[in-house]
Amino acid sequence: ALLAEIGLGGVESYYPSQLSGGMRQRAALVRTLATDPKLLLLDEPFSALDQQTKLKLEELVWKTLKQYEKTAVLVTHDIEEAIAMSDRIFLFSPRPGRLVRTFVIPDELRSRPPLAARQHPAFSPLFQSIWKEMEALESSS
Repeated sequence: ALLAEIGLGGVESYYPSQLSGGMRQRAALVRTLATDPKLLLLDEPFSALDQQTKLKLEELVWKTLKQYEKTAVLVTHDIEEAIAMSDRIFLFSPRPGRLVRTFVIPDELRSRPPLAARQHPAFSPLFQSIWKEMEALESSS
């Protein structure tokens, strides 16, 4: 049932090599949700995908997390992805990794699907703020 909900109905007997990168990512999401976890750990889940597939999967993951009321920890180096997918962003320093700052995503962004959040007027100022903080970290190391 989860495969069909995620848009993978009819591929149950396929081997991973027969699936596209996006389909493999969706299958991994289904595999994770099937165990009904309390917390999902997503480590760079969209990094190996083309931009269009990445944006579509962000929308799907965001919707799925809301629908199943799941909490996820998303590890990413992509500031836009972090803003569009998150409630909070924890910025870590490089070696050793220490928490430097927490950014709380405003309601007007976190209540919107990722693509809509990227188009909201509050998105760019937050992006710039995080970017400046990251640049300051790089110059101090």
